[in-house]
Amino acid sequence: MLSEPAPPRRRGGNPIGRYCVTSVGSPTSGGGARDAVLPRRFHTTVEVRWSDMDVFQHINHARMVTLLEEARIPWLFGDDRPTKSLRTGCVLADLHVQYKGQLRHEDTPLDVAMWVQQLRAVDFTIGYEVRASGAAPDSPAAVLATTQMAAFDIDSQRLRRLTSAEREYLALWK
Repeated sequence: MLSEPAPPRRRGGNPIGRYCVTSVGSPTSGGGARDAVLPRRFHTTVEVRWSDMDVFQHINHARMVTLLEEARIPWLFGDDRPTKSLRTGCVLADLHVQYKGQLRHEDTPLDVAMWVQQLRAVDFTIGYEVRASGAAPDSPAAVLATTQMAAFDIDSQRLRRLTSAEREYLALWK
């Protein structure tokens, strides 16, 4: 696993975000192994608040959607990102969430891995894997999700094309 320099830190010392290139070995028909490169993934941690829990003591669905939103902020909307203009002009067009396991308050901070599944002229789809704190990166994710984000011009109230800088940055994560 290749890692980039240490990320900036939140208050309390938790990293705001880190990103890495991940690869896994996969068998070939000849019985040997070769590396299959997975999409480059941005990893960040998200703190679970007590108010994120529901009566069954696991993270409520609406709160999980909010946690996914919080996770993509350091990846896409930071001042140093070519996609920072999307802060003021981006709409959520589609959302899918699959729960494969429960996440509870004691699983904080959650590890969220994100990458670009699809990149088109005006929109892109983000893939997410959410795991409990300390879970192995190759362990099954508790939550799998996708969000389709569309670039939007607030003044004209219309979709807009992604800029070349936005497309280039997003393509790095495909």
